[in-house]
Amino acid sequence: MSALRYELVFSGDAGAARDAVVVERTPAAGPGGHPVYADPTGIIRAEISDRDEVRMLASGGHQEPPHGVVARPLPDAPDPAAPDVA
Repeated sequence: MSALRYELVFSGDAGAARDAVVVERTPAAGPGGHPVYADPTGIIRAEISDRDEVRMLASGGHQEPPHGVVARPLPDAPDPAAPDVA
């Protein structure tokens, strides 16, 4: 089963800093039939398989999907409506 949240890590050129963004599962499925994940803006969209394989999806025209993206599963975010059990 796929995680509800992932951190996508984008590798830069040699010596360049890496960028990371957190994405959450959406109700959509990608072209491979796996869940689609998106950042809060909806600009970063990726299909992530149950083996954490990433396929970046274009969210608008003239986008070139990056290569070398790694998906790291994150723990589920706590439900803000849930009572605090401490």
